[in-house]
Amino acid sequence: MHRAASQLFVLFAALMLLSTAPAQELRPRAADLGLKIGVLPSGPVNAITDVAGVTVGQTTIIRGDNVRTGVTAVLPHGGNLFQEKVPAAIFVGNGFGKLAGSTQVNELGEIETPILLTSTLSVPKTSDALLDHMLGLKGNENVRSINPVVAETNDGGLNDIRGRHVTRDDVFAAIRNAKSGPIEEGSVGAGTGTVAFGWKGGIGSASRRLTVALGGYTIGVLVQSNFGGILSIDGVPVAKELEQYYLKNAVSKGSAESDPSADGSIIIVIATDAPLDHRQLRRLAERSMAGLARTGSSMSNGSGDYAIAFSTANRINASQQVRDVKVLGNDAMSPLFQAVIEATEEAILNSLFRATTMNGNGRTVEALPIDKVKEIFRKYGRLK
Repeated sequence: MHRAASQLFVLFAALMLLSTAPAQELRPRAADLGLKIGVLPSGPVNAITDVAGVTVGQTTIIRGDNVRTGVTAVLPHGGNLFQEKVPAAIFVGNGFGKLAGSTQVNELGEIETPILLTSTLSVPKTSDALLDHMLGLKGNENVRSINPVVAETNDGGLNDIRGRHVTRDDVFAAIRNAKSGPIEEGSVGAGTGTVAFGWKGGIGSASRRLTVALGGYTIGVLVQSNFGGILSIDGVPVAKELEQYYLKNAVSKGSAESDPSADGSIIIVIATDAPLDHRQLRRLAERSMAGLARTGSSMSNGSGDYAIAFSTANRINASQQVRDVKVLGNDAMSPLFQAVIEATEEAILNSLFRATTMNGNGRTVEALPIDKVKEIFRKYGRLK
């Protein structure tokens, strides 16, 4: 009898937890609306997982009235990343952020752990849990130094950020559940409590695939959007039409008191199967900022704008003293630059389109009104 009562209590608690989570309505991605960002084709699922071997896992944490946070994990491959590292680079557009592990990545030109995204004040706990994961892998029994790569944006508007609610189990779950194929977007994982352009932001992804004549390579991008500015969608001034944008009242009324803030952050994770070294990956990461700019980001004083790029083409054996690798020539880079710009822009838009309205901390952040966006695009002759 006691056991039955206990089971009923657990079931009741689970139902109560579900009742506090906002309904996840089915919302379209940019391509579902007929938008074609740029000129290059996307991969099969139009996500970072179109790069072969790359997987994504997420833990979404929604509890009570004010816990809205989570973890998103990007794994360059499914093996032991410490023993088989990948070439990588990190570019800082604006450095108001806490990106753990960045200096070693740029010093050595490689990444040796999964890339985790989370909430600002959860970076230390997430890093510690990532260390536990890596130290526990077979082959790492004698390892005495590991460089965890953990990035963040600040979800404190909707989330009890000071509570630092991400746990070791949450981190392990995100890594363990990483998979290929379509990924969840919007108000999930590290994007659960984020805000972009005054609307609900979140996780978004997209990809571009070069034609055979251009090398046949794939570029995949995943973003954690939590920044502000003046939203533009494929060149259409959506923010102005919706009358919600940074500095609107400051310009029209002489007071910025009720203007949406442009502060926040964005993390841009870039994967490619093109054989690139650290220097070339840094160049690729730099160009992602052009995709960010296309959406109307202000890259404000209080925004941490980071791009993390890696290549899956040349794994780096930890015990190998001399390495024989192939890399692209500089003249072959320009199509990849175009690809990362387009994929970044579309990933950001997907993070907005897929996000759902979220309540937390006594605040409501509305999802981008898709029906109104469609009307605006019809007004500009971009949709029928």
